[in-house]
Amino acid sequence: MSLFQIDTGKEWRGGQRQSFFLAQELKRQGIPFQFVVQPNSPLHQKALEANIPVYPLKVRSELDFPAIVRLAVAMKRKKCVLAHFHDAHAVAIGSAAASLAKVPLKIISRRVDFPLKKNYFSRQKYMKNVDAIIAISDGVKQVLIDSGVNPGLIQVIPSGIDFSPFEQATSKDYLRRELSFEEDDFLVGIVAHLADHKGHIYLVQASKILKEHAPKIKVIVVGEGPLRMDLDKQVKELHIEDMVFFLGFREDIPQILASLDVFVLSSYLEGLGSSILDAMASRLPVVATRVGGIPEVVVNGKTGLLVPPRDPSALAQAILKLYNDRDLASRLGQKGYEIVHQKFSAEAMANKIIDLYKKLALKKGVKLNA
Repeated sequence: MSLFQIDTGKEWRGGQRQSFFLAQELKRQGIPFQFVVQPNSPLHQKALEANIPVYPLKVRSELDFPAIVRLAVAMKRKKCVLAHFHDAHAVAIGSAAASLAKVPLKIISRRVDFPLKKNYFSRQKYMKNVDAIIAISDGVKQVLIDSGVNPGLIQVIPSGIDFSPFEQATSKDYLRRELSFEEDDFLVGIVAHLADHKGHIYLVQASKILKEHAPKIKVIVVGEGPLRMDLDKQVKELHIEDMVFFLGFREDIPQILASLDVFVLSSYLEGLGSSILDAMASRLPVVATRVGGIPEVVVNGKTGLLVPPRDPSALAQAILKLYNDRDLASRLGQKGYEIVHQKFSAEAMANKIIDLYKKLALKKGVKLNA
């Protein structure tokens, strides 16, 4: 008997990191499973390095019928008893394959607070023939309920992080040396995919305001995505090339976070914001928007400052408040560090999911590791 963990992500983002943490814990506990991933993706490479049992499967779209058939055959051969789908394509491909293979237990992870599409296929995937949906925040849960999902199917299990890389990264000079910043420059950073819902355009607009009031502030943008060229153009039009720096995709996130003074997340839609957890583990004060699951992590005035979404002025004012009050910034960062260690460890996240597996298996009379 075995479990199938299916993540079709081609990049290394928050969702892939969560499925990787879960796979590590399943391996540690000796629970048989297959980790279905895109061939040669960052997730594939990291799983191989960790000696996790991987099944590379090229998934081109939600209607990739050859992939569905190959996955169904693998599920039958490995006697799959539980399939866990970690992203939208995984839900489509995995649920079809699981139906063909007659897999008894099917679980979905939902990490975004976008409403479900109002079509037959979405309703089938999320409302029919599924045993549980894991929402990473109460905000995501509410969006699912508003979309018509049975509340009894939804379990809230927040994302978690591995704290060790952030404990090892301590140098404040890492980015200052790389980018030749001055010692008294104040570094404000965002780590997020360059997609519309992450709200980078509002942070860029806020940067124009910041330049007028505090030219020592530098804005660091880490991540790649479809909006890169548009954001570059916006920065040039606003004449803030000397204060906004695009670093692209980076593997050295703990070192970058250790260099910052403030972390920002400017999303107008956000399931939870796992990059906020990383920032809090780095003792950074957080300025973020009051959307989705973010208020479940950032407590306004306690671990950070919350502002309305799509509001460059409010974003700039919150950053300036921390720039002008370094004691407040330090207090917020320290409290965030304490809370993230109490509530958001990767091990706790993985064990809550495994406990859910066991509960569902017991209910259906299925053995997970026979």
